[in-house]
Amino acid sequence: MAPAADAGTITLGDLTVNRMGYGAMRITGPGIWGDPPDPEASKGVLRRTLELGVNFIDTASAYEASERLIGEALAPYSDGVVVASKAGLYRTGPGEWPIDSSPEAIRRQTEQSLRALHVERIDLHQLHRPDPKVPIEESVGALKELQDEGKIRHIGVSNVTVDLLRRAQSVAPIVSVQNQYNVGDRASEDVLEVCETEGLAFLPWHPLSAGALAQTGGQLDEVAHKHDATPVQVALAWLLHRSPAILVIPGTNSLEHLEENVAAASLRLDDDDVSLLSG
Repeated sequence: MAPAADAGTITLGDLTVNRMGYGAMRITGPGIWGDPPDPEASKGVLRRTLELGVNFIDTASAYEASERLIGEALAPYSDGVVVASKAGLYRTGPGEWPIDSSPEAIRRQTEQSLRALHVERIDLHQLHRPDPKVPIEESVGALKELQDEGKIRHIGVSNVTVDLLRRAQSVAPIVSVQNQYNVGDRASEDVLEVCETEGLAFLPWHPLSAGALAQTGGQLDEVAHKHDATPVQVALAWLLHRSPAILVIPGTNSLEHLEENVAAASLRLDDDDVSLLSG
């Protein structure tokens, strides 16, 4: 089993973590709502992430039980473990994701996250999604106030364009961006390039989607067969190969899939693989 450290490390401000992280959205009930069917099994998955060398865990206040389970399973946290969360979305039911990035909502959700995670300060707190009713400067301004109060260590943003990132940076130092990006969807290429140039971490969400490349007998299958790997591992390896600014956060509530994901940290793609996956 390859440790997560095989993917190398990345910095988030003054923090250094392994580039193979873990996304904790899936340790919840159906529709990312409520408790999972077996909460103790989910806690076991969380503990196993640390045993495999994963030291970056991404969650959000909107992920229902996720923060609470992380706090119950892992607090007090081992040295070097970084837990990131988000504020700006709330829930009204399974699969429903209303936006509220008002300063009041940002503060309320952050306080909830602090309690659920059993921490006094969140290592990385991200604006989950810009609110069309609220200027991003106001949303990030609320995060900056919480940072000044010592409740947030570093600030990140999610689901942003380059223009929105620049507006956020005008209010506070930003250390990371989390946008949808994967081998089959590269619409955020320009945002990734800014992150590369400016030393920001880029966290691709939905990292395992591959579109047409994932068709049976397609490019992912071909590369996976060549390396005696799975298509999922190839998709993750492609992200890690694509840029040293990328910190991957695949999510699962399965020990088997967790170990499969982490093993992708040791998969090395060559130029022919990358060319084939370029579509």
